[in-house]
Amino acid sequence: MLFSLLMLLLRGCGISQTGNNTKGDDAVKQKETSEKIKIETVKTASFSMHCFKFGHGKKTLVILPGLSVQSVMGSADAIAEAYGELTDDFTIYVFDQRKELPNIYTVSDMAKDTAEAFEAAGLDKVNIFGASLGGMTAMEIAIMHPKLVEKLILGSTTARITETEYQTMGNWVELAKEKDVNALYLAFGEAVYPPDVFAQLRELLLETAKTITEEDLDRFVILAQSMKNFDITQDLEKISCPVLAIGDRTDHVLGAEASKLMEEYLNGRSDFELYMYDGYGHAVYDTAPDFKERMVQFLLQDAKD
Repeated sequence: MLFSLLMLLLRGCGISQTGNNTKGDDAVKQKETSEKIKIETVKTASFSMHCFKFGHGKKTLVILPGLSVQSVMGSADAIAEAYGELTDDFTIYVFDQRKELPNIYTVSDMAKDTAEAFEAAGLDKVNIFGASLGGMTAMEIAIMHPKLVEKLILGSTTARITETEYQTMGNWVELAKEKDVNALYLAFGEAVYPPDVFAQLRELLLETAKTITEEDLDRFVILAQSMKNFDITQDLEKISCPVLAIGDRTDHVLGAEASKLMEEYLNGRSDFELYMYDGYGHAVYDTAPDFKERMVQFLLQDAKD
């Protein structure tokens, strides 16, 4: 599972045109990264967005990844392998952020665009798993489009980022602006991983930093700044679907209180659950060995009852 997280965080796009279409009028043009997983480009009137899908289940699960220095689309095969145990019950979609980023872009903007991409891709009644920034986006989507989201899983995320909590991300932004990719990757890895894991990955992080482009850094800055002053606490009650929030007490990016913040606003609901790990870090959604088992149990709970 650690390998899949590495691919998620470190690899960039390696996509080539295939010319196949999955929706009428060329709305979705397929590209591919490998023989197994094809990358699709969902097009709307104002932007385009990469995504890929795998699995053959009747239910739909959308994964919204967190902030990364490079796009996760180059990791399609690794992600599909990591979530293989869900593929019998779910058809799983992984969405990137939009390709054409404006200079100022908020989480709310991200949610609007992602929901529009869902519609363009023909998705309706989806379950969403959002990690970190992806979790913030997922909550915004559930608030804006309550009938769209059936269940919500939130990994290492928060409903509010204070100025103090933004300091870690602010440091990443400054390193990216300075084009100091080595320092950026080390700071990013040290914050995301548990100390023993970071020590093992240090050299790999530095090696991967050599692949970063200026475009990657510019996009990273915009996406990292999208979280500044993020606060949807007063709108959390508008989320009408069941919610599972999972965090870790040793989260050095958002802090242990981030996941507990949702409990403060949603704890009175019978369809809300919070589970806190200890020692797996911000990347608990990949480093905790039973994380995906918890996902499956929550997503299929009604079917078993």
